Amino acid sequence: MITDWTDAYANTPHIPDGAAFPARWAAEAAAFRARSDVVARLDLACGAAARLRADLFLPEGPSRGLVIFVHGGFWMQFGKDWWSHLAAGPLARGWAVAIPQYVLAPAARIGAITGQIAAALHRLAEEVAGPILLAGHSAGGQLVTRMVCRDVALPDRLRARIRHVLSISGLHDLRPLLRTDLNATLRLDPAEARAESPALAEPVPGTRLTTWVGTVERPEFIRQSALLANIWTGLGAETRVVEAPGRHHFDVVAPLADPDSPLCRALLSG
Repeated sequence: MITDWTDAYANTPHIPDGAAFPARWAAEAAAFRARSDVVARLDLACGAAARLRADLFLPEGPSRGLVIFVHGGFWMQFGKDWWSHLAAGPLARGWAVAIPQYVLAPAARIGAITGQIAAALHRLAEEVAGPILLAGHSAGGQLVTRMVCRDVALPDRLRARIRHVLSISGLHDLRPLLRTDLNATLRLDPAEARAESPALAEPVPGTRLTTWVGTVERPEFIRQSALLANIWTGLGAETRVVEAPGRHHFDVVAPLADPDSPLCRALLSG
């Protein structure tokens, strides 16, 4: 039985040298953007607020389609500049990659952030033709899976382009967060926690979902990954659950940068 829900969702204290990861991500991302062979369109506007921007990385030659990666940070940390290097894997296989950011809590509630990502998806789809693959890490996993929920309004022509959703260590039932210290910033109430939980929503017809989580993550993240796939299977979605051996919450997403990694191949298989 869980008695300390804040600890159940805490990652940094349970990962060796966990506090060093954000600086490492930022350095790797900056180095990637500085490479002479990287073709990028930076800071594309995706809304009126200053933070509603995205970076778009383009492959050599015609693109096979668009990958959109949505970052995590419990909806209250980070932005697009921490994750640029993760575009390397899909780019090497001919896909364009967009990395949007959103207004962070407490300035925005999670319901509003869902709307911001939907608007970014609409905007970025205008830049690249072809199929769209969605990937998100942690809170980003919640946001990308929300994009294929029936109650999120997207134009039919845009929704038809979404071929696959990859939720990496995603948060799919937000109700446990009501019991954590995180909620002092998130300001979730029971109604919003239910409304923004993909596990409590119905996927649109034709949804293909992969949930991916590390075997040495906090048990709640492993449970949350299995939970969504289990429920959505019963609602007609094609689902797959993968537990990556030896990966924790901060390194489980790293293989996206490797075009030959199982994670990158799983995403692009959509």
